[in-house]
Amino acid sequence: MENALTNRIPKTLRELGPGFSFVGRQMHFDVDGDDYFVDMLFFHMHQNRYVVVELKTGKFQPEYAGKLNFYVALIDDMLRREHHDETIGILICGTKNDRSVRYSLGRSTSPMAVAAYTYDKLPADEKLALPNEGHLVAALERAESDPGETTPVRHPRHRLRVNSNVQRTVDTD
Repeated sequence: MENALTNRIPKTLRELGPGFSFVGRQMHFDVDGDDYFVDMLFFHMHQNRYVVVELKTGKFQPEYAGKLNFYVALIDDMLRREHHDETIGILICGTKNDRSVRYSLGRSTSPMAVAAYTYDKLPADEKLALPNEGHLVAALERAESDPGETTPVRHPRHRLRVNSNVQRTVDTD
């Protein structure tokens, strides 16, 4: 899904609405020797803020919210400037249980949202652009079974170092 969205980035940006700019995909962050990769990062010019997009196949799991919250805090600490508004996190997954999402995000101080895409309900031309869950799972299984594959799942685009001593508290409305 990530490849399909980035391969058609002009159309994706139009669909997101005016003001979005594409910063990168699979952006690498080194946090004291631990590697993390943000699936997709955008900047909204009118709202003056970063938007982290995490993509997951299948059903929403509560731990996805924790990872998204981590990435939002990471972007706020590493890229956000004083004049920027706080970073927003968006998780897109195959399906979701609204109550599980509510509990998972209930205590978060970061602005985050979870959206589900339903492959079967997409228009025909969009189905051609996006792989279904079976295709994504098969691609991930191939990547795990053949580490020398020429098209790895993760492509670090940017390398940033993070100081583990940085902390930030975010207030939301």
